[in-house]
Amino acid sequence: MTPNELFDLSDRVAIITGGAGGIGTVYARALCEAGASVVLADLNLDAAEAAAAALTADGHAASGTAVDVRSTASAEAMAAHAAAVFGGVDILVNNAAIMTDLPPYGLSDIPDDQWDRVMNVNFRGPLLCTQAAIPHMQARGGGRVVNGLSSGGFMPGGIYGVSKYALHGLTLNLAAELGGRNITVNAIAPGLVDNDSGYASLPKDSPFRDAIAAQIPGKPSGPPSDLVGVLLLLCSAAGEWITGQSILVDGGWNLRF
Repeated sequence: MTPNELFDLSDRVAIITGGAGGIGTVYARALCEAGASVVLADLNLDAAEAAAAALTADGHAASGTAVDVRSTASAEAMAAHAAAVFGGVDILVNNAAIMTDLPPYGLSDIPDDQWDRVMNVNFRGPLLCTQAAIPHMQARGGGRVVNGLSSGGFMPGGIYGVSKYALHGLTLNLAAELGGRNITVNAIAPGLVDNDSGYASLPKDSPFRDAIAAQIPGKPSGPPSDLVGVLLLLCSAAGEWITGQSILVDGGWNLRF
C-alpha cells in the first residue's frame, strides 16, 4: 500500500462522542478529510448539529446527533443513527469527558454522588458506547475504538486521574476481548493541550503550568491538531497491528517502560 492508501478512510463511518467540543471538532474534521463519514455525538444536540453543518458546508459527509454517554439506550440510539445515516459503524472515538467541572475534593473526602458523576462519564461512558458500537462493527467485519485518555492518568491527579487510569485498564481489557472480532482498542493520552478546555483546567498564565512545562523534556504543550497523527494511525490500515495501547502524546512528560 502507498502512504496515502495506508491512511485512507474512504467508505469508513466514524462516531466521535463529545463531538461538539474543541478536540472533538478537530478529530471530526481530520477523519472527514481522510475520507470518512462522521457522526458528531454530543450531549448538546444543537452544538453537534452546528459542528456537523460546518463540515457538510465544506463538502464532507457529517451528521450531528445527541448522546448521553451515561445511558445505554442513548448510546445505542447514537450507534443506530450512524448505521441509519451512513450504513454502519467502523470507528468509535470515545472523546466525551468531564475535565473542567471537576469536584473540589480529594479522594479521601469526595462525596459518593461526585465520584459517580465523573466516573459515569469518563469511565462508564466509553464502555457503554463501545458496547453499543460492537454489533455494528462486527456486521462490517471489524472496527477501531479509540479512547480519550490523558497523560494525567499516569500520575496522582484526584478523581480525574483515577477515571483516566481506569479507562486505561478498560482499554487493555477490551483489546484482549475484541481482538478475535477484528476490533482494535487503543487510547490517546495527551499532555498539556493548548485550547479552551485545557486552559480552563490549568490557566495559560498559571505558574503551575510553567512548573510542569519545565519538567517536560520535549515539546511542553500543543494544540489539538497535534493529536491528529496518532488518531489517523489508530483508525486506519496503518495501525491494524496496534491494539491495547495507550499512546502518550505529551512531549515526554510521562516516560514509561
